[in-house]
Amino acid sequence: MQERHIVELVSVFAAGPGGGNPAPIVADAAGMSDTQMQAVARRYGHESGFVLPAPAGSGCDYEFRFRVPNHEMSMCGHATIGAAWLLHLTGRLQRDRLVVLTRSGRVSIRITGRAGDGTVVEISQPAGRIEPLPDTPTLRDDILDVLGIDAAQLAPLPIQNASTSRVKTLIPLASPAHVDALRPRFERIEALCERLGSTGLYTYATFDADRQIFDARQFPRASGYPEDPATGIAASALSFGLLANGMVEPSARLITIRQGRAMQRPSQISVHFNHETGSTREGLDGCWLAGTVRFETDLGAAS
Repeated sequence: MQERHIVELVSVFAAGPGGGNPAPIVADAAGMSDTQMQAVARRYGHESGFVLPAPAGSGCDYEFRFRVPNHEMSMCGHATIGAAWLLHLTGRLQRDRLVVLTRSGRVSIRITGRAGDGTVVEISQPAGRIEPLPDTPTLRDDILDVLGIDAAQLAPLPIQNASTSRVKTLIPLASPAHVDALRPRFERIEALCERLGSTGLYTYATFDADRQIFDARQFPRASGYPEDPATGIAASALSFGLLANGMVEPSARLITIRQGRAMQRPSQISVHFNHETGSTREGLDGCWLAGTVRFETDLGAAS
């Protein structure tokens, strides 16, 4: 790897000491090969982001690429926020509105506040696609078995596949305590997700309905680690699942997703819907995803 390909470690969505989702970021990845990018993700054991020049004629400011230890990802919310924050902090941005190209499409970014802790980074996601799963006893029993729970721990809501960038399976539980207590059979998650057509199981429960606060945990299909402390793409998909279930308002009001507590990495993800015309479902034009960013001081490269 060339000398300029410096890896900076950030943590995104932190909601307290030791919280957030770590992300190794290479802010100048020009010239890096796929093999070199993959080596970074394997070395650190986390979703990693790489900032490259935008392809000619793309109309974008940069191209962002993402890797987990096992493969390339089309989009990663927290690594996108972390990379934009790092570019802003180091004075590489000429403006506070930009568009980046990812393997899942174009992503708009808005940056406000002073460089450093006062910076707020928001990234766009398209309107979510929601698909209820077939409510068959066999499929439901297999989901319950993999999660290690019984039907009484489910909330009376549909299990759904939802996506803004990647498909996540939304599994509603009856309480945050049930979410915290999950002990999944990790060795069976990949096969189950293959059957579901999903890249991860996203379990959730209502913490405060009036304030639109929800608790969640994400168990990815085959990323190279068993659980995420914060998953921005899953949180944006969940927001549209909540909307489809009548659990949040079709407005620009803040939706808060709390994650990572079971991993001792408390995290908080902020989502609000983007509107073209008023506060109706028909006016929704995707959503904005935001969270805090800081340098990660406790994360070393995985051995």
